[in-house]
Amino acid sequence: MAGGGEREADIDDLPKNPANYMALTPLWFLDRAALVHPNRLSVVHGPKRFTWSETYRRCRRLASALAARSIGPGCTVAVIAPNIPAIYEAHFGVPMAGAVLNTVNIRLNAATIAFLLGHSSAAVVIVDQEFFTLAEESLKIIAEEKKAAFKPPLLIVVGDETCDPMSLRHALRKGAIDYEKFLESGDPDFAWKPPKDEWHSIALGYTSGTTSNPKGVVLHHRGAYLMALSCALIWGMNEGAVYLWTLPMFHCNGWCYAWTLAALCGTSICLRQVTAKAVYSAIAAQGVTHFCAAPVVLNSIVNAPPSDTILPLPRVVDVNTAGAAPPPSVLAGMTKLGFRVTHTYGLSETFGPSVLCAWKPEWDLLPLEERARVHARQGVRYVGLEGLDVVNMNTMAPVPADGTTLGEIVMRGNVVMKGYLKNPKANAETFAHGWYHSGDIGVKHPDGYIEVKDRAKDIIISGGENISSLEVESYLYMHPAVLEVSVVARPDEQWGESPCAFVTPKEGVDQSNEQALAEDIIKFCRAKMPAYWVPKSVVFGPLPKTATGKIKKHELRTKAKAMGPVKKSRL
Repeated sequence: MAGGGEREADIDDLPKNPANYMALTPLWFLDRAALVHPNRLSVVHGPKRFTWSETYRRCRRLASALAARSIGPGCTVAVIAPNIPAIYEAHFGVPMAGAVLNTVNIRLNAATIAFLLGHSSAAVVIVDQEFFTLAEESLKIIAEEKKAAFKPPLLIVVGDETCDPMSLRHALRKGAIDYEKFLESGDPDFAWKPPKDEWHSIALGYTSGTTSNPKGVVLHHRGAYLMALSCALIWGMNEGAVYLWTLPMFHCNGWCYAWTLAALCGTSICLRQVTAKAVYSAIAAQGVTHFCAAPVVLNSIVNAPPSDTILPLPRVVDVNTAGAAPPPSVLAGMTKLGFRVTHTYGLSETFGPSVLCAWKPEWDLLPLEERARVHARQGVRYVGLEGLDVVNMNTMAPVPADGTTLGEIVMRGNVVMKGYLKNPKANAETFAHGWYHSGDIGVKHPDGYIEVKDRAKDIIISGGENISSLEVESYLYMHPAVLEVSVVARPDEQWGESPCAFVTPKEGVDQSNEQALAEDIIKFCRAKMPAYWVPKSVVFGPLPKTATGKIKKHELRTKAKAMGPVKKSRL
């Protein structure tokens, strides 16, 4: 294990030996799943169905084929793909070869992907046929930058029979290796080796840099093992769970559920395109028991037209939501439909969600709205995370558990990343004082549960008072006309700043008189929240989003600033 120093006193001096001490890694989960349930379905994608025995053999073929081409320790393998079997297999096959997996967000543009592939020195790029031209453009950008020094990576294309064959033919013409042919060149009985040290990197993932270059988050085998098991424990996930991949596997390795499912010998149902209709139909036809999704996906499920839904649900379906604070109205809507929602919170830097709103039986007795409000809190640490607190940003002293004093949310423990790749300055800042600094502002309630109030840069300061944009948004989501909303600071002549709401109305809402709609929303807010929280301006239209579906608040702040300050006379 990493670390060192003086040995603590103990009752014995028994040493570690190969019989009693091994590096922790989630890779053994796959070996066990193939032994225990060789014929159980492991991965389903449209007409394609694999068993655990087949998945293990395919992953060993992948590891063997990579090793035969000298891809191993010290190498990065990038995968650019939606939720298809190949990206699931890469979570095991790549680290079985000793290499590090970098799953790339398919919604990024070529310039950003070029930065990631260059920064991580990707030796191999495995790309889904639909995104081949995107990979091609990215590599062209690197080639133009590096000129003679450019060493093209091994390019492998994954065919998908549910897609137009044209893009696959194009990729093969351009010299890409077919993924299935590549696997055929590998040994299905390859004797893979676990890492010698559990501190060895297993995965690299880039944060969505909304303002600057993305940072490469490096994760280790130890954390992946602990998080994969924690994920099952906190969710009460059962052996043999049927899991729907609505959450992209390129998001923090699918929040580590790629490895959890092997530990539970569960079944992965792949979804290329996430729509409310596809979710409902998978629940009805494939026996889905669990799925993870950002609140924006839950919003689409709650607001789906009747033609897209299959209700009542055939069974209680467990949903894990994180990625942004879910509005209480969305949580209540999901509960009404028969979904059991677990609310979690975390970051790429903590192997995905690492904090959860652990449910208490007495909360079942609360009225629905009150229950949803409690449910919207981020909560307490996962069983695999050792430290979670809200601290004063200047002194690092824990804030009082009063539900109102703001501080920064910090974490420490075995499910915190190794650090950012090739970025010592960011590492020094993010690990200052022996804690991981999340950059999220929150409070601690009297029961010890934490609640995120905002990103540090999203707090609105009006007349010296702090306003949480998330809190204002959660009230706006209660308005019947509001589908999506984002609240940012707009300059204000009298108060310095005041809230400005950017709203996407629901389908079917009469938008012919925006002025009247805005006035109705402001009137609604006045009845619900303190006067200084009420948005002074409302702007209608679609909201700009990052490639990971997060709302680009910095763009909205720029827009609000360009609108000029709210004039005194109007108040």
